[in-house]
Amino acid sequence: MKLRTAVVTSLAALAVTACTTTDPYTGETRPNYTGRGVLLGAAAGAALGYLTNTNDSEEGRTNALIGAGIGALAGGAIGNYMDRQEAAMREALSDTGVGVRREGNDLRLIMPGDVTFATNSADIQGQFYGILSDVSTVLNRYPATYVDVVGHADSTGPADYNQTLSENRALSVANYLIAQGVMRDRFYVAGMGERSPIASNDTPSGRQQNRRVEILIRPHTTS
Repeated sequence: MKLRTAVVTSLAALAVTACTTTDPYTGETRPNYTGRGVLLGAAAGAALGYLTNTNDSEEGRTNALIGAGIGALAGGAIGNYMDRQEAAMREALSDTGVGVRREGNDLRLIMPGDVTFATNSADIQGQFYGILSDVSTVLNRYPATYVDVVGHADSTGPADYNQTLSENRALSVANYLIAQGVMRDRFYVAGMGERSPIASNDTPSGRQQNRRVEILIRPHTTS
């Protein structure tokens, strides 16, 4: 599939005060946004592209969801909806190696490249299909969200190679989720290459962390 890229600006997170609750699956304390009509803009600056045959703008994706009868969330319903989706996603991904992080009313799934793919390949490893199927089940249960899939690489090897690999890995994940029935027009697919590390590329463990695919799940809202 052809992937078109465009640079977008990172969104600054809006700070709010929220009550906390203990996550039933991890035991960690986290904010609970139920009853708060606040959407935090998660930092999402990236070279972004859309899958072929999807709408090429945020407005296009919004219109596609509305056209499919998926209403926009508003007010306290946003936090409640994402609380329930987060709980379902944490339960589905417990002990899989996939990280689940709450960022305001967004969810970020972090899939380690060495677990998800064969070395230097965009082919999904056989044991990971079941995990992605569980992700698709939750995404289908909560359709009022956008799904941004972004691939990342470490700095080993040529930058052009890493860019292409990150794009192809993101496409592999998105294509599988779509094949499981997740609505195509919800997707935004990108490759960042080696440009957005989360750890040092000077150590093996750091490079391992940088090889990843992230899925950002954002609520479909009225604003």
